[in-house]
Amino acid sequence: MAASVEYDSVVPVVEAVQRGDALAFKELLRRQDRWVRGVVMGVIADRDRTDDVVQQVWTSVWWRIKDLRDPRRWRGWLYRLARNAALDAGRSKSRNRESPVGQIERTGSSASPETLAVLGERDQAVRDAIARLPVLYREPFVLRHLENWSYRQIAELMEIPVDTVETRLVRARRLLREALKGKI
Repeated sequence: MAASVEYDSVVPVVEAVQRGDALAFKELLRRQDRWVRGVVMGVIADRDRTDDVVQQVWTSVWWRIKDLRDPRRWRGWLYRLARNAALDAGRSKSRNRESPVGQIERTGSSASPETLAVLGERDQAVRDAIARLPVLYREPFVLRHLENWSYRQIAELMEIPVDTVETRLVRARRLLREALKGKI
């Protein structure tokens, strides 16, 4: 019930943003940025590119929110905008991969370079396997396991039954196990 109250309380904010209220836009961004990030991560599964795509989504929201005919349907509209931006980013950019040397420099860790290189390779193998999942399975997987969303939240967002979310997560985990067999 609390989620519904939060959902309903955003409609007046969306209406204010449609009228060009910059403060209302900042409030919408504050309330919904994490949710948008979850949607984007579900599609591209790349934390490094997520910030750029999310910024692009919020820019699009500002310029296109007047096109939203029914402010009560803002959540689906925002979901489609975020998902499409993430899909476009996934098609248009190649992935940047950080070298083990970069990981060592970034972490400032006292672990040996060999240890960090092995951990970096393992982490990269997992990220690559997640990125290769079909979007159908990657979206709920990232939302559940990287963003810690509930099955119900994922089902509402994707407009599918909770049972379908469960099925897709089982299949995603199976595909990941197969893809990572012998690699980690």
